[in-house]
Amino acid sequence: MHEMNPIRHIYVHIPFCARICPYCAFYKDLIDRSQTWRFCEAILSGLDQQRASFALTPETIYFGGGTPTALTTSQLEFLLGGFHERLDLSSLAEWTIEANPGSVSARKAALLHELGVNRVSLGVQSWDDELLKLLGREHNAQQAEQSFHVLRAAGFSNINVDLMFGLPGQTIEQWKFTLEKTIAIQPGQISAYCLTYEEDTEFFLRHARGEFLQDTDTDAAFFEMTMSTLEDAGYEQYEISNYARPGFSSVHNRAYWLGKDYLGIGPSAFSTVGMQRWQNVCDYRGYADRLLAGESAIGSTEVLTAEMKRSEKIALSLRTRDGIAALELKHFAQQANEFISLGLLQEADGNFVLTRKGKELADSVAEAFL
Repeated sequence: MHEMNPIRHIYVHIPFCARICPYCAFYKDLIDRSQTWRFCEAILSGLDQQRASFALTPETIYFGGGTPTALTTSQLEFLLGGFHERLDLSSLAEWTIEANPGSVSARKAALLHELGVNRVSLGVQSWDDELLKLLGREHNAQQAEQSFHVLRAAGFSNINVDLMFGLPGQTIEQWKFTLEKTIAIQPGQISAYCLTYEEDTEFFLRHARGEFLQDTDTDAAFFEMTMSTLEDAGYEQYEISNYARPGFSSVHNRAYWLGKDYLGIGPSAFSTVGMQRWQNVCDYRGYADRLLAGESAIGSTEVLTAEMKRSEKIALSLRTRDGIAALELKHFAQQANEFISLGLLQEADGNFVLTRKGKELADSVAEAFL
């Protein structure tokens, strides 16, 4: 076992989807029911391998995807039960699972709650049925609202609602309605992402062919409306795309942004421990084959340099409410002062923090310090 501090953050990738969304670039695959039990066994084997190498005392566990809730209730019971059997969960503060509307029955929601999951991230994306069709989503707005209430009834007080703006043909009125509708159901957190055209997606090809156009001015107007509408409703923007009511910001995500060590289990999942980073193979069948044969599922490894760590810290910290310690940017005093005079950065409590105008240009500001 590595002699080091215990690992406190675990990510688990469940790649299965009932349907492949045309904008999504994460590793995923259509669910094959003949493979899912074997896959669940492989995930627990992956956890056993990590336990043999590291001391694990998780404060956060995050099941992402894909669609973790595409697994059956009994598979989720087997998987989550396996985590309980193998880990000391006495320090666990947050256990999140991503869910798609329509994939959460009352029985499944009750079981997740019973097994210690205390936060659900619900992929609503929009409350407009036409936009949901464009996004290739399986659900409609009514099913999304129903799923939200099913989760609430099962005892989940901490629900994050995922939304997207900058969609092809989306109007500012549609976005305003989506924000207001979301505020009305009072989730603990709202994540609002601008659509990006990622390579290897159907949307990327349609964008390249000129079918979909991206307008940075419109995207900026959407973002500005998001910030002001959610702030007025009592949601604090604790990271550029994430807004939470007091006490509901994601502990797991904050650990990433602070550069904490974490382990990734499942195909395509990354792990970072100290200066080592590795990624598991991006194929769930290959992942299961390797682990069930007692082999490693690591596909690639990388040794990080101090410079890489510093760059990541700056880029991630600048996206957060607290910003970055001014000391970290002492070699960039000229750039920092320039951004302050342009109204993009401000100094607060010894930290540099992006202004509202700066948040709209966050990537460009971060690049100047890298």
